[in-house]
Amino acid sequence: MRPRKHETDRSEDLFRARLDQIINMRHELVLLAQRIDWDWIDAKLSEAFSARGRPATETRFMIGLLLLKQIYGLSDEAVCERWVNDPYFQYFTGESFFQHRLVHERSSLTHWRQRLGERLEILLAESLRVAHDSGALKKSDLARITVDTTVQPKNVTHPTDAKLLLTAINKLAEQAKELGVPLRQSYVRVAKRAAVMAGRYAHAKQFNRRNRMLKFLRTRLGRLRRDIQRKIKGDRTLEAAFAPALAKSAQIRLQRQNQRGRKLYSWHAPETECIGKGKAHKPYEFGCKVSITTTNRRCKGGQFVLHAKAFHGNPYDGHTLKQVIEETQALTGREVERIYVDKGYRGHKAPKPLRVFQSGQRRGVTAAIKRELQRRAAVEPVIGHMKSDGHLGRNFLKGILGDQVNAILAAVGHNFRLLLRWLRLVLRLIIHRLRGALVRTAITEHPPQALLLAS
Repeated sequence: MRPRKHETDRSEDLFRARLDQIINMRHELVLLAQRIDWDWIDAKLSEAFSARGRPATETRFMIGLLLLKQIYGLSDEAVCERWVNDPYFQYFTGESFFQHRLVHERSSLTHWRQRLGERLEILLAESLRVAHDSGALKKSDLARITVDTTVQPKNVTHPTDAKLLLTAINKLAEQAKELGVPLRQSYVRVAKRAAVMAGRYAHAKQFNRRNRMLKFLRTRLGRLRRDIQRKIKGDRTLEAAFAPALAKSAQIRLQRQNQRGRKLYSWHAPETECIGKGKAHKPYEFGCKVSITTTNRRCKGGQFVLHAKAFHGNPYDGHTLKQVIEETQALTGREVERIYVDKGYRGHKAPKPLRVFQSGQRRGVTAAIKRELQRRAAVEPVIGHMKSDGHLGRNFLKGILGDQVNAILAAVGHNFRLLLRWLRLVLRLIIHRLRGALVRTAITEHPPQALLLAS
């Protein structure tokens, strides 16, 4: 059912003080909460809920927790723990009185992310609207953009053949024990020893011995699979239960290091892909490709992210540009005049009316375009901040949907961090000007008191 409205206690409470009476109303979180259009977000997200059933948790509470998590780079557990101790967090989520315990379950954050999915892009649109209304972003800044791709690493261990074979043996043996399927031998103990020795031989560059250990693991995995298949033959319930695990184990057993095509790099995250971006310190990364679109010029409030999208299948950068431009224009509501990309976008499929300029391009480049083309590299620090300060550096959300949601929320968190910094600067500027006005007034009327104000 659609989320219920946040209800405040309008009765006179003689024993508790309201949050707006005990906190600083000029705090940046308070100012940001006052600028966000919570009713518009609630109206947009209510389309994802049915009109029947039990009412969902308040939209402002859940969206507020998601925003706070991304702004401060916290986990679900950490943001809930800090919410109990921080009155500014509670005010941001719409509470009127200080709460001494979490009013909802932590798992509601997971349910909301799964239900909303890519609808969370409205938070990115709301961050741009707040930036425009606050003076941190102008509409003219949206006409010229920079597009680049990066890798969003998945929360997986570094895959090796020995690790994957050992995981397959352990998972099959564990599932057989849970479902009551008797095994002739589980091979768990001997497989663990073989995987450890394979790692040692690889470290010592004794590859022939390493290969013998890998062959040993593949043989034991094949024996275990055939044993399970014989025991569950004819039982449709057990066959359906073992089907996913048997399919994964078969793929792990048959795949080789140098094979081309699709490979399985993680048991719990089969959507993980191996991507090489040419980095000296990190030749290969395991996750998915993410496209990041930012403003070309640095706005008053900083360089805002206009669009973020995760792509699976490791597509060529140039083949994603058309979709990225169309979605960026739909999100910002303004047509893009110039797009600046790197050399990885050669052979792009962008629409003809749009002008795309690549790094090192000389044809059709004026002096103004050359200056803006030099600004293209400014997207790299933005990606770095999204990885270090946000959650783009390691994705803990499961599945393909988790990859898409994490990329969007990382962009949302970056924009709102810039907005908080902008609000702090504006507040300091206002206080500085008020103090200057008071000093000038005191100088003209009461010169001895002016020294006290200036100090």
